[in-house]
Amino acid sequence: MRRKLGALLFVLIAGTALGQQATGQPKTVAASISFMWSMVEKDFVSLADAMPEDKWSFKPSQGAFSNVRSFGEQVKHVACANEAWAKKLRGEKPPAHCDTGGPNPAKTKSEILAYLRESFSMMDAGIGATNAENLLSPVHGPYAGGNRLEVLTSALWHVSDHYGQLVEYVRMNDIVPPASQ
Repeated sequence: MRRKLGALLFVLIAGTALGQQATGQPKTVAASISFMWSMVEKDFVSLADAMPEDKWSFKPSQGAFSNVRSFGEQVKHVACANEAWAKKLRGEKPPAHCDTGGPNPAKTKSEILAYLRESFSMMDAGIGATNAENLLSPVHGPYAGGNRLEVLTSALWHVSDHYGQLVEYVRMNDIVPPASQ
């Protein structure tokens, strides 16, 4: 399933790049990837910001929602994963235990949002350092992706997957996601 999604994301990114080139806009690999990443980043951050702080401990309880992360835990998990993939792209050791939020001490909504924004900036730098020559270059370390393209599509998939989950959380709290308003 992940390989199919990765292939689909690659086709979407490549199609976006070709479409932009066809309109006369010169685009780089980094600009094409950044185009999609920026949209996901905007939607995810605005969704996280839309949830009131007193609801960041919310966990769904009806249906098949046993042992799930709270809203805040989900956001922190995404921030840690972004940091991990960004560090992987730089050849650095990623933070441990991103499944449980990692070592970052952020706890409040404002602290976690600051960490989230910082993690997106880290990924922005990794995307900016990507070009046609290094797109398929091997990268080593834990977390999905054996080359830059796989790391970038894994990160994009991951944020999108958690965005979809968190849309349910905010709607269960009678909040319309900002991207749907």
